[in-house]
Amino acid sequence: MGNHLYYGDNLKVLRESIKDSSVDLIYLDPPFNSNASYNVLFKGPQGNDSTAQIEAFDDTWQWGEEAETAFAEVLRSPNGAAAEMLRAMRAFLGENAMMAYLAMMAVRMLELHRVLKPTGSLYLHCDTTASHYLKILLDAVFGPQNYGNEISWVRSQPKSHNSRNFAKSRDIILRYTKSGNAFFRKVFKAHDQAYLEKFYRFSEPDGRRYQLGDLTNPNKNRPNLTYEFLGVHRVWRWTKERMQAAYEAGMIVQSSPGSIPRVKRYLDDLEGTAVDDNWSDIEHLHGSNRETLGYPTQKPVALLERILNASSNPGDVVLDPFCGCGTTVHAAQKLGRQWIGIDVTHLAIGLIEKRLRDAFEDVAFTTHGVPTDLGGARALAEADKHEFEKWALSLIDATPGNMGKKGADGGFDGNKYFGKSNRAIVSVKGGRNVGVGMVRDLDSVTTRLKADVGILLTLEPPTKPMQAEAAAAGHFELDGFSAVPRLQIVTIDEALKLRDRSIRLPAMRADMFRKAAREGDGGRQASLDL
Repeated sequence: MGNHLYYGDNLKVLRESIKDSSVDLIYLDPPFNSNASYNVLFKGPQGNDSTAQIEAFDDTWQWGEEAETAFAEVLRSPNGAAAEMLRAMRAFLGENAMMAYLAMMAVRMLELHRVLKPTGSLYLHCDTTASHYLKILLDAVFGPQNYGNEISWVRSQPKSHNSRNFAKSRDIILRYTKSGNAFFRKVFKAHDQAYLEKFYRFSEPDGRRYQLGDLTNPNKNRPNLTYEFLGVHRVWRWTKERMQAAYEAGMIVQSSPGSIPRVKRYLDDLEGTAVDDNWSDIEHLHGSNRETLGYPTQKPVALLERILNASSNPGDVVLDPFCGCGTTVHAAQKLGRQWIGIDVTHLAIGLIEKRLRDAFEDVAFTTHGVPTDLGGARALAEADKHEFEKWALSLIDATPGNMGKKGADGGFDGNKYFGKSNRAIVSVKGGRNVGVGMVRDLDSVTTRLKADVGILLTLEPPTKPMQAEAAAAGHFELDGFSAVPRLQIVTIDEALKLRDRSIRLPAMRADMFRKAAREGDGGRQASLDL
């Protein structure tokens, strides 16, 4: 099957590209928060007026034609329980943002159930705003008998400024299975140090730690295990021959004559503490964390590794239909699983491609739905100007700039940071007609915004007057580095072939997102799970 990254609406991708019963594990973290729209925020190195916003999801879950269509499709589905549950929810909630969210999630849940293998599991990550509604929907789609867990992930320290309610510090992860035959492996975490100090108080001369365990049998009706040992008459767990052998091997301790013998249980024989449904040992990501890429909803790789270790095996297929910055596919690649990622923004697809190539030396995957040549680029530019701009910026790892959802671009489309606080602005042109006026406009906005360099990223090759105008703008020089052209014209063809090497900036760095750390061993397990 291999690894696949899809750009597009996950409902369409699921229906057209994912076969029935072909996926072993699904993890999804669908966006919903009643207090925020689904914007991805980007900040410049100073965190000031270079801050920009770009909507990652055009659909803000308002009730409208798309939600009405999703609702109708669920009602027509063979799953009568899901249809009746969604109908009841609409009667209760009315036609609002929450109901739109639930209708569009319900139709996707039906598809996710279809593609999951009978031995598969689904983990739905959400906050407490909508978790109770989603759980009811999952009961309807998967059957209440296939509910597994409501996992609480303590993701952050409570905010002390909250004075109206108890501070919120956790997310919910709902686990459901396709059937009663779903694969599950118990996972373990490292023992808490206080636990070790309390229960593993003894050590051998070589430092090997142990505790003393009970040897008596809770079942008192065991005549064959009832005998006297070291002067103590009890019903024991082991036969007398096994007890004697363990005693001679130094495994049984009697602290004083007449006391009940106890057995040594060594710490290094244990796998760790079994993980329960309260996950407080995986820290959320913050700015100082080496793993942080700069994506506001990024989840720790350790969180996904725990899920993958519990509900999949090497070689299994893992699906994330809202893959965002790609943590699920990163964890799947690291643990030797096959993976499918889907996202509706070119920005996310570009980030995931870069993240995987930064982290894994020999990663192989196929990207679907994004331009791979000039023909595809022209088709995208003609179909959706704004999506073309986002995709073009991703080619050179530029940050979306003064670009609203559908509004004017203010003279530029993106930022590219370099040095300590230097800035290049990027103007994207996808039309078939180019001229020297575009270079003059770029010169003007570069000067007005006090940027150091201006980059014109154009689908069509520049004219000679354009090249001459750019050359006449002179150079920018940063101390310790060679001078670079102040205005640069880069074609989409060059960017496709060379990516960010198609532009010339001194001390260039990727501020769109941090570079993912290189993974050393593609199959090693998370350090938190023993």
